[in-house]
Amino acid sequence: MDISTLSSLLLFIFLIAMTALFVGSEFSLVKVRTSRIDQLVSEGNKSAKTVQHMVHELDYYLSACQLGITVTALGLGWIGESTFASVIHPVLHLIHVPAELAKPITVALSFAIVTFIHVVVGELSPKSLAIQYAERMTLAFARPLYFFGVVMKPVIWSMNGAARLILRIFGVQPSGHEQAMSEDELKIIMTQSYQSGEINHTELAYMQNIFSFDERLAKDIMVPRTQMITMTQPFNIEDLLEVVNEHQFTRYPISEDGDKDHIIGFINVKEFLTKYASGDPVRIKEHIHELPLIHEVTRISDALIKMQRERVHIALVIDEYGGTAGILTMEDILEEIVGEIRDEFDDDEVNDIIRTGDNTYQINGRVLLDEIEEQFGIEFEDADDIDTIGGWLQAQNPDIDIDDYVDTTYDKWVILDAENHQIKSVALHKEFNTSRTSSEEEDYQ
Repeated sequence: MDISTLSSLLLFIFLIAMTALFVGSEFSLVKVRTSRIDQLVSEGNKSAKTVQHMVHELDYYLSACQLGITVTALGLGWIGESTFASVIHPVLHLIHVPAELAKPITVALSFAIVTFIHVVVGELSPKSLAIQYAERMTLAFARPLYFFGVVMKPVIWSMNGAARLILRIFGVQPSGHEQAMSEDELKIIMTQSYQSGEINHTELAYMQNIFSFDERLAKDIMVPRTQMITMTQPFNIEDLLEVVNEHQFTRYPISEDGDKDHIIGFINVKEFLTKYASGDPVRIKEHIHELPLIHEVTRISDALIKMQRERVHIALVIDEYGGTAGILTMEDILEEIVGEIRDEFDDDEVNDIIRTGDNTYQINGRVLLDEIEEQFGIEFEDADDIDTIGGWLQAQNPDIDIDDYVDTTYDKWVILDAENHQIKSVALHKEFNTSRTSSEEEDYQ
């Protein structure tokens, strides 16, 4: 092998390496997560700072990659065939291939070898590596690509300008490369992260709760009027201690003459009893605080902000007529994110949905239809203006009472507990029949 052929082979190898660099850079720049790069920059990674710059100028550096790929491909086409022909032709001569066949065979083999190496080594392999190891390859190729972009700036700028001009001729306005993700995209990413073991089930549940947090209204999570425990003004310390001993809450709304539509404020039992235990003279009226008002259709995110601003842990929820709809506590709001919060006084509390058999569940009447639909895949008809399962059952039968039931196509709802025309607990019997498809059955498992 003469020096000319050896030089051509070395140049061919160099061009293949440059093709792999540009292809790997292109795919890794598109694939890499900007949040991860920002984290590495904050940790002092110098290569990450270069990558951060390139990601912000993504259009420019993708053009640089395309220019590099095109130039190296042309170079490979220019020297590749002649280089391998100079190697293959002597071999064909040694095995006594006729001269009239040697030339076309040499051309065909040279073309096939150059194409194979170019596609497999220069294109497919770096592309797969970039997709699988985007962060590593982006950091590794950052400085060579940045240098190439600086050197070829006039050429890249001219090509980008020409491309934008052509787009404008056809009425297309170039846009930037936005990396903002929608809520649905983020949910998919979180689910994939959970499936791959990057986050645990609790972390996934917290993030899912955050997304649904802003969709919930005060009426969805409030303690309804019928379940409010209030103190009637006037009352004495013995009355207060009796109520606290029975219900063990920290804060109680104060009403006038027992009318829940006339709430004058609330009393903080911890604050009051601390003062009382100190031996100082106390007056109950001095410990009645103003209760902020929240409309029942207020988003709980807005309610949380208002309660934080006013530094209270309880608010009165009013309906469209100005009457009392219920109360909302800070604990109710936080439970929408972190799940059920229980203390040493909540031993008698039970979960809102309890499995009591293979296909049987006990459900609190206040559970939202949306929650049941999400957990069991059940679709409720005629439920446009109804929030809870108790309300939906009453809409099906206004006179429904304990032990009565409502049958649907596949399910049976039995009333377990009701009080003052309010359904407090129901039993769900999932009745599978032959008309249900296998895919529908899986939704209930």
